[in-house]
Amino acid sequence: MEAIKTRRSIRKYLPKPIEQEKLDRVLEAGRLAPSAQNAQNWKFILVRDPDKLKLLYEAAYQQPHMGEAPAAIVCCATSDRVMDCGQPVATVNLSIALSYMMLEARELGLGTCWLGHFRAGEAASALGVPDGVTVVALTPLGYPAEDPEPRPRKTLPEVVGYDTF
Repeated sequence: MEAIKTRRSIRKYLPKPIEQEKLDRVLEAGRLAPSAQNAQNWKFILVRDPDKLKLLYEAAYQQPHMGEAPAAIVCCATSDRVMDCGQPVATVNLSIALSYMMLEARELGLGTCWLGHFRAGEAASALGVPDGVTVVALTPLGYPAEDPEPRPRKTLPEVVGYDTF
């Protein structure tokens, strides 16, 4: 619960490289995440190359935090199946996996910020993502250069219904 309670969207990063052990642990958290029918229909791209990070920065509408972080994780879907409930498998599975990775990053003293505001085709092209694979989400990853205050949260009774809406 500590990582859940203290995780923040980090938009300022230190220019400090991330240890390989920590990168491996963050990626392992994504690998272990549950997925619909255990299909694990994803690919995570860890980006550290400054030229490729610059291309992601451009694809993300030049959001400053995307340009500052020493690394990024790009989450790709290898299936476009829609579940019986009407939800795309890719969105659900990668939301779970990226959430796991973000919480592990927090546990390790790293910062992240979920990005959905980016040009997916441009990001895919920059990283050689093949046709039929979709870039769903990305996050910068690095040591935080800020410690934002918690954002307001609704109370439990505002978001929970017991046995009815």
